[in-house]
Amino acid sequence: MHSSAIFLIEFGAIILGLGLLGRLAGRLQFSPIPLYLLAGLAFGEGGLLPLGTSEEFVAIGAEIGVILLLLMLGLEYTASDLVSNLKTQYPAGLVDATLNALPGAAMALLLGWGPVAAVVLAGVTWISSSGVIAKVLGDLGRLGNRETPVILSILVLEDLSMAVYLPILTALLAGAGIAAGSLTLAIALGVAGLVLVLAVRYGRHISRFVSSDDPEKLLLVVLGLTLLVAGIAQQLQVSAAVGAFLVGIALSGEVAEGAHNLLAPLRDLFAAVFFVFFGLHTDPASIPPVLLPALALAVVTTATKIATGYWAAKRAEVGVKGRWRAGGTLVARGEFSIVIAGLAVTAGIEPSLGPLATAYVLILVVVGPLTARYTEPVAAFFARRKGGSTPPPATERLPEESAETVQSGPAGTA
Repeated sequence: MHSSAIFLIEFGAIILGLGLLGRLAGRLQFSPIPLYLLAGLAFGEGGLLPLGTSEEFVAIGAEIGVILLLLMLGLEYTASDLVSNLKTQYPAGLVDATLNALPGAAMALLLGWGPVAAVVLAGVTWISSSGVIAKVLGDLGRLGNRETPVILSILVLEDLSMAVYLPILTALLAGAGIAAGSLTLAIALGVAGLVLVLAVRYGRHISRFVSSDDPEKLLLVVLGLTLLVAGIAQQLQVSAAVGAFLVGIALSGEVAEGAHNLLAPLRDLFAAVFFVFFGLHTDPASIPPVLLPALALAVVTTATKIATGYWAAKRAEVGVKGRWRAGGTLVARGEFSIVIAGLAVTAGIEPSLGPLATAYVLILVVVGPLTARYTEPVAAFFARRKGGSTPPPATERLPEESAETVQSGPAGTA
């Protein structure tokens, strides 16, 4: 009875604290992710007040948080959207992966962490934060800008690449050999391809099967189906997150919209618990030794993300100002960088990897909104200093119809 009371007190304090931190972040108009991570550091190993009885429950909640993050991500896109983006925007995706994954891999190798840690850190530096970027676009009133579809396309390709990257990472972290790893990847790609085909051809039938006018029944069916598929995927060593992502893709139309509205509060709750859990397993004393590498990595990958957005927007024939805005907006890292690092921390690959990822995300989740706002003005300032002229103020916004389309897409609801 006593341990049960302690559990309720601890877990209640965690949830209450997260709510207050989220409210504080809202007033300061920035992402609550760094505050959640700091809260985990404060109550974890080596923190101010380590938790006791509630840690195991927090671990389960954190795993559900990852699953819901990927499910909601899948609900944002239809299979036809993914196929279309893959066909038209894959060069931008390749440039994005090359410029932003290589610095992370190089840093891991320079630190002597080995090839598996290099693959992990490559993913941490590669994937931008869809959630933070979506909020920034809305706050800055840029949902209708000409560069916004370019930003969304890159985010979609990054999200789609998770279906390939995560199974590879899971196999490497499990210590699987080349044959076992190749089999895991083949299964993952086969399942992903099958889900895309089924979603394109039979998406309406799948959604009709899941659909219900009763919100309670819809919530139970979608959540139960997601956890079931995620568990089966994890049993096959494919990754529970990929399974949840594919469930989200398979649902479309009113079912996807209804499920999104019902699951959004649960996603926010368990995602916050996940960030706290990651912080709990990071000793604050381990961050200062890796702060310099994290800062160097943040500087390099800020530049590479800006270059990625600039090149992709130029390829889409967006004006110079829009190119700089696209690059600056893509800088933020967040939830999926922590998800990737969390897998490695759980597997015990490299003790310093978790602290480095924490410091790196803390830096860029704060810097990202600033680069989104100020990259274009700073570029214009230096252009004037060099004697150049800024381009005429040609329209940088989409027609009204396109703006409405963008607002109802991934960035508006991520």
